[in-house]
Amino acid sequence: MRWGLVPFFTKQLSDVTGISTINARAESVEKSPSFRTPFKKRRCLVPADGFYEWKKSDAKTKQPYAFKMSDGTPFAFAGLWDAWKDSAGQWLQSFSIITTEANEIMAPVHNRMPVILHPKDFARWLRRDEERPPVDLLRPFESEAMAAAPANNLVGNVKNNGPEMLNSA
Repeated sequence: MRWGLVPFFTKQLSDVTGISTINARAESVEKSPSFRTPFKKRRCLVPADGFYEWKKSDAKTKQPYAFKMSDGTPFAFAGLWDAWKDSAGQWLQSFSIITTEANEIMAPVHNRMPVILHPKDFARWLRRDEERPPVDLLRPFESEAMAAAPANNLVGNVKNNGPEMLNSA
């Protein structure tokens, strides 16, 4: 499964190179050619136990922050998936995370955040029999249930991985 949705109608993979499809904006997901069909028919849950976002201090300085549930429990982002078939008949499955406006804990760091779903809404999010997709679930998560802390500056490099990334350095 690839992060960065490749729409089913893509002619060749190079058509999506340079286009960021890792996130779908909640405000436009119903109208966007890349996301509207997956939003109607191919919604998914993207499990996580935390995520990072970077706060810009100035034009050259960014501080990563780690976000998680304050009780440490795992959660799920609202996601979309699609399947694309190349000219050789090989399938590629891909996904995107839906974002929305920031809640109170996220706003000092970034103006957007992933849509986090409550466990009670998982089945509804995945259900495809509703006439209209559950757009009411595309809202900021309650900030009181979340925690944020500065993270290690090395978190921005994909070569770095481990629990020490959660600690500010």
